[in-house]
Amino acid sequence: MTRPTCTIAMIGLGVMGSSLARNLARHGQRVALYDRSPDAAPSLAARHPEAGFVACDSIAAVVAAVARPRPIILLVPAGDPVDASLAALAPLLEADDVVVDAGNSFFRDTDRRAAATKSARWHFVGMGVSGGSEGALLGPSMMPGGDPAAWARLRPILESIAAVADSGPCVADCGRGSAGHFVKMVHNGIEYGDMQLIAEIAMLLREGIGLAPARCAETFELWGAAELESYLIEITAAIFRTADPEIRGSLLLDSVLDRAEQKGTGRWTIEAALELGVAIPTITAAVDARLLSAGRERRLAASALFSRSDTPSPKLVGVDVDDLRAALYAAKIASYSQGFELLARASAAYDYGTDLASVARIWKAGCIIRARFLDRVRTAFSDPVPQPGAAPLLALSPGFVGELRERLPGWRRTVAAATTAGLAIPGLAASLAWFDTLTTARGSASLIQAQRDYFGHHGYERVDAPGTPVHTDWSRANRIE
Repeated sequence: MTRPTCTIAMIGLGVMGSSLARNLARHGQRVALYDRSPDAAPSLAARHPEAGFVACDSIAAVVAAVARPRPIILLVPAGDPVDASLAALAPLLEADDVVVDAGNSFFRDTDRRAAATKSARWHFVGMGVSGGSEGALLGPSMMPGGDPAAWARLRPILESIAAVADSGPCVADCGRGSAGHFVKMVHNGIEYGDMQLIAEIAMLLREGIGLAPARCAETFELWGAAELESYLIEITAAIFRTADPEIRGSLLLDSVLDRAEQKGTGRWTIEAALELGVAIPTITAAVDARLLSAGRERRLAASALFSRSDTPSPKLVGVDVDDLRAALYAAKIASYSQGFELLARASAAYDYGTDLASVARIWKAGCIIRARFLDRVRTAFSDPVPQPGAAPLLALSPGFVGELRERLPGWRRTVAAATTAGLAIPGLAASLAWFDTLTTARGSASLIQAQRDYFGHHGYERVDAPGTPVHTDWSRANRIE
């Protein structure tokens, strides 16, 4: 019998799997490769002889190639391919082997798989990975969850290949069960919100204020050198400097069809928030905007029906670039407040034990939403809280209250002027509506409760006796003339 020579296995050699395998090899791991496409493993090994890959032609061969106890990483498409891979691996695994599902799996599927393998001698880990193919190659942010013993085994390997921020490697145990995939799902939901807010501000810079593309690029570069420093701001500036290779002197962005696609993690985030009773209107607005963008033909027809030829140019009246900067930063605070509240609620409901400060730390580098802003988020969750186990709402934490107060006037001016001009800003508007609802001592819900009691006898609570249900026969009650 041939002695195993590899230290880890990679199953699934798409763009992410191939890049992560090369990252592992560069950091001293001997990687056994397998993919259901028979040419993928030998092709990758041939293209990168320096990596010392061992190409395998079957699941059994890749398991046999790794020394026990085996770490095995799956980077196959979410859903049935993960289940098929686990079913093929299960009879071949031995005590203390660890199988890591590093794909974008739905956290409920991770729960199901963890339950199915609970009595096995080997460990199953669900791990989110962010950073795209470049991050996988050069250092991603990784979010493992599950058995603490498995994390202890994986930690040296994962820390060696992770992105490194000023606070250390961007990988940490995110908690028990499906915590890793839940955290990655919320990361992607926040990513949806970030992208939507930046896209709306970019549109307002061009169509609302009338800045040329080069000025837009300069503006994002300036913002990226201060509190809005982030990967998404950085690439937005670069996009505004990219020429169209097909049309001389034109901006490539202007040739990109305005129909945004999505892979489902935003929808999963919304569904989870509904189940847990957490309002995430910024992320919801971002997903809705992508859905609306898909109906381009209908939008073209509607635009012709409701053309706004009387709109002045520039279209934003009484708003300047500083107002847009304030609006973007304030809406970002709102969006992250919603996302981290969802993480806190899930941690309590599902017994994850997620450390929110740690999540903010590992998102500081490697991942798509990496930003200077996350240092502030980490600080907010590192400070002691009044009640044990109660996570603060970011927007109400001491570090952000003053910043929101300062930026609120510009945020309001931006939303009001854009709405008056008929410029679609669903993310900015939803974020402001969330903030206004949050900061309104007595809102509109009293009438809703009265209506529910009127037609459905659902009951309500009185202001002077909260906690005590009351019902009124509204049709026969005394009237005030």
